[in-house]
Amino acid sequence: MLTAKDMQNLLQVDRSTIYRMAEAGRLPAIKVGKQWRFPKQTIDQWLQTNGSVPAAQPQPASLAPHTDFADLFPLECVQLIQDSFADALGVMIVVTDLDGRPVTQVSNPCGLFAAISDVPAALQKCLESWRQLANDINLEPRFLPSHLGLLCARGMIRVGPELKGMVFVGGIAPKNWPPPAEHIKVMAAEFGVPVELFEPHVNEVFHLSSTEQTRVLTFVQRIANIVAHIINERNSLMGKLDAIAQLTR
Repeated sequence: MLTAKDMQNLLQVDRSTIYRMAEAGRLPAIKVGKQWRFPKQTIDQWLQTNGSVPAAQPQPASLAPHTDFADLFPLECVQLIQDSFADALGVMIVVTDLDGRPVTQVSNPCGLFAAISDVPAALQKCLESWRQLANDINLEPRFLPSHLGLLCARGMIRVGPELKGMVFVGGIAPKNWPPPAEHIKVMAAEFGVPVELFEPHVNEVFHLSSTEQTRVLTFVQRIANIVAHIINERNSLMGKLDAIAQLTR
């Protein structure tokens, strides 16, 4: 049985595309508890029948990298680091600028986020949550409720003396999740998502113990510091290369 991560590597598409294809029946898949699994033999046959893997799907326009901040670091390198931490910690992670605009692709999105991210109004609600986290006066990472009611936290990325972006983690269920059926209907309406699309995915979130949540919080700022270190080292290297170029003219 292949995992969603295995399928992501095999098809070279993002994780949310794998989930959507499985939900729509476009990929041979079965659900084991809350997780999708893909029978390897059937997948091999499916690939032979289809002739080729599907082309990578573009991110929604609102999730396209914000170039000003993205230009500060090697995006592919940071994406690989982010993907690894997301899988290891069992949470959703994305790097954004200070306005909450994503710079990286979302790593390990929970099923609920993956299900509603194609709905523009719902996606904007999520981005608004990320933007509000940037305005939290507490610089230490802490869990706060998102518009979905899920727990999220952020670490700040400092470049020199300036705050330039943040690492966002989320998709974590709070206590007493899932909400009552009536509350789910209200949430679906607020996000502009049909309840029949919203409700089946409500429990496809990350259920972490208090110990696991504490562990995630200890890593949030460390991940942000790694990104900041990459940016600062890159800036230093570019400065040295520029100085060498000036000397050779």
